[in-house]
Amino acid sequence: MLVPLHGMTIIEVILVACMRLLYCLTTFQSKLHTFASDQARVAFAKSYLQGIALDHYTAILYFNPGHLLFTNWQAFVNKFSSKFRVFDIVTKAERKLMSLRISTNEHFTMFVVQFEKEAYKTGWNYNALRFQLSKALLKHIHDVLQLRLKQPTYEGLKNLVIQIDQCH
Repeated sequence: MLVPLHGMTIIEVILVACMRLLYCLTTFQSKLHTFASDQARVAFAKSYLQGIALDHYTAILYFNPGHLLFTNWQAFVNKFSSKFRVFDIVTKAERKLMSLRISTNEHFTMFVVQFEKEAYKTGWNYNALRFQLSKALLKHIHDVLQLRLKQPTYEGLKNLVIQIDQCH
């Protein structure tokens, strides 16, 4: 049985924590100069803590103000990941990406949005993405692709499949 925490189940707490962590990582990537130091990253991430996570942070601050997690981003992530079971976003995205398959009634343009959402999180190169995208396609699209020139790039394959999807 899931025990509510501040009105939320454990699963909801974990999901919220993961979404906040992903937001922090995305922000760090987009503002490299602003978040160049670990202290800046920790301070930004700390501002998103709530509930039990914030209580835990406050207790550490009170009892051990020199703790490494206040100045080291990796120590911060390790501490809160171990306590609150924040799972590895990259691994989760890789698993999701490898299991994605376009359904019979789904338009490719809608599918590729979800595909690229997960692909962005993985950090895979375009060759790996091209291979994985090819595996996710329906048989009739593969049949049509066999009649066309092989597309050596991810973007080329994606654009060709969009054209095929629009015709069928």
